[in-house]
Amino acid sequence: MDKLIKILKTNARLSDQEIAVMLGTDEKDVREQIKSLEKKGIIKGYTTVFDEDFVSKDYVRAIIELKVTPKAQVGYDEIAREISQYGEVESVYLVSGGYDLSVMLRCHSLKEVSDYVAQRLATIDGVVSTTTHFFLQKYKESGIMLIDEDADERVLQ
Repeated sequence: MDKLIKILKTNARLSDQEIAVMLGTDEKDVREQIKSLEKKGIIKGYTTVFDEDFVSKDYVRAIIELKVTPKAQVGYDEIAREISQYGEVESVYLVSGGYDLSVMLRCHSLKEVSDYVAQRLATIDGVVSTTTHFFLQKYKESGIMLIDEDADERVLQ
């Protein structure tokens, strides 16, 4: 099962037949394993990694770190669920270190990020403070290189 998951993470577009050859099994077994993983909620969905700059440069991505006061009986989960409901939010993580939650955000402008932090995040009961970091360049996502590895145009002197 671990080999199947690794194959799907690398390329979920492979056919059941191609995966069966890679695993040394048959298509029916692959199809049943995938359905079982989906039914159990182990596979949550399928996505495509693409160069967003090629599609549209009209967005801003940010990571917002939050210090929060966990709520009795539910800890960080209630705040994380509330934050997750917003369309701009791509990911929410409970993290170790100086902050408690890390929120990955995608908006159309710096102002939209600012408004999101000021009007939505900061107003959530339990949010103590926030720190915002903006993405400047994305080099790799989900194990896939997004830049040409040979395209270093800097001149060494």
